[in-house]
Amino acid sequence: MRCFIYAALFLLLFTGCMNKKTPVASSAIIPLPVYIEYSEGSFEVKDNIHLIYDSHVSGDLANFLKKYLRDHGDIKVSVGKNPNDKIIGKSILLDLDESADLLPEEYLLEITPDSIFIAGSSPAGLFYGIQSLRQLFLQSPEKRLIIPCMRIQDYPRFSWRGMHLDVSRHFMPVEFIKEYIDYLAFLKMNVFHWHLVDDQGWRIEIKQYPKLTEIGAYRSETLAGHYSDEPRQFDGVTYGGYYTQEDIRDIVAYAEERFITIVPEIEIPGHSQAAIASYPELGCTNDSVSVRTFWGISPYIYNVEENTFQFLQNVLDEIVELFPSHYIHIGGDEALKDQWKASESVQSKMRKMGIADESELQGYFIGRIEKHLQKKGRSIIGWDEILEGGVASTAAVMSWRGTEGGIEAAKKGHFVVMTPTDHCYFDYYQSENSNEPLAIGGYLPLDSVYSYEPIPEELSTEEQQFILGVQGNVWTEYMKTPEKVQYMVFPRIFAMSEIQWTPPEQKEYIDFIDRIRLLEVYLVDNNINYAKHAFNK
Repeated sequence: MRCFIYAALFLLLFTGCMNKKTPVASSAIIPLPVYIEYSEGSFEVKDNIHLIYDSHVSGDLANFLKKYLRDHGDIKVSVGKNPNDKIIGKSILLDLDESADLLPEEYLLEITPDSIFIAGSSPAGLFYGIQSLRQLFLQSPEKRLIIPCMRIQDYPRFSWRGMHLDVSRHFMPVEFIKEYIDYLAFLKMNVFHWHLVDDQGWRIEIKQYPKLTEIGAYRSETLAGHYSDEPRQFDGVTYGGYYTQEDIRDIVAYAEERFITIVPEIEIPGHSQAAIASYPELGCTNDSVSVRTFWGISPYIYNVEENTFQFLQNVLDEIVELFPSHYIHIGGDEALKDQWKASESVQSKMRKMGIADESELQGYFIGRIEKHLQKKGRSIIGWDEILEGGVASTAAVMSWRGTEGGIEAAKKGHFVVMTPTDHCYFDYYQSENSNEPLAIGGYLPLDSVYSYEPIPEELSTEEQQFILGVQGNVWTEYMKTPEKVQYMVFPRIFAMSEIQWTPPEQKEYIDFIDRIRLLEVYLVDNNINYAKHAFNK
């Protein structure tokens, strides 16, 4: 079948049956594909369809598409492998050929009046072709499965196409985490950065340290209103939750089926109040501390005793058993050093080790953790503050305080994920409407997200190769429910996906708006609570 498919692709391309190349902006696929060419006619399914896949294709991929066709159009689907007999009726063929001259995540999608071919050199490529097909079917009139004939050749611009979600400030149920992963898969994203611990809650079960969830997963109350309100008001209600290791394994497997890598974040050395509340001996003071009940930066920070490093290493040992991702996010941001400065024990250790200041101490701290993870075959990624104390060349950097950290990191040979606040923080307000729901502050409308270019001009061609990709971040101080997360994410996630995937010279904002309006049906069908500013005619 493989030879048959590629012969078909060759003939369609070179025998003149296709029209001249149509501008890719004519497509209603998001993110916008690299290349689209249209031909006469359309593919329509009225009764049943044959779904055929070769022996190299996982049955999971075929069943994923089968379920979509059944659920979306109530279409009867027969599934088979490598048919030798002539196919009668409409058919969809999935072909996987690792020897094909295609990029690892590239796919070909060929639509004729009788058949749909999806080909790729990797399962991920095939999966992305299926997502494009899903989007085309979504635009069918009155739920009919009808799409124009075309040929698409498509591949991503960046290898790291991520979205982040903070579940420490507000816990999100397992069902919604899976829904969130589905959003990413639909838009061909491949990294879910899961912010699992912070001052306001520890959200992952660690078998060796049960108090992390018995104590650290719950706060006595939560700030009501805005952080800047005076006086601050609290709701007086105990709040919390956490994911069991069984939950984690289930979610990781769910993501893997959708070709999404989950990168867990375990914050060090700051943002550690929930852990210190659970095990006070990890802190620098003898204070009795509770899980933080309001936002902002906590002064609590891990001490530098050997028992604390052993604790963190043991925690990370369980983390790497749960998450197969190459990178483990260790935070490293906003670590206030006042308690280190005030601690005679910390200062004594600094003198003994010849460490000049607290920034260098943070570098030592992160370096200890980095070496431990390297022994496990993993690498660290952290917010751009990790550069201040010096890290190994294998460490990757997330540039969030503007682009300067990313530029510095790339020039030093570190891989970089760009995620600056002014273009990538979806906890910011997205309109100036008076009825916008409460947010942390800032202003990030859809067009500002879409306008972002992740490759800094300051980098040479060689240095640009260190930009792994770009990511949108969702901090949940003011997002108590999945519905609020949805509102803050959609439609800005559409723009983010196009930054991550589409060549910049092919992006056009007006066309993008037209395409997301055509895909509004996806939001409606999936009961997603989205901001409607961009959809108003």
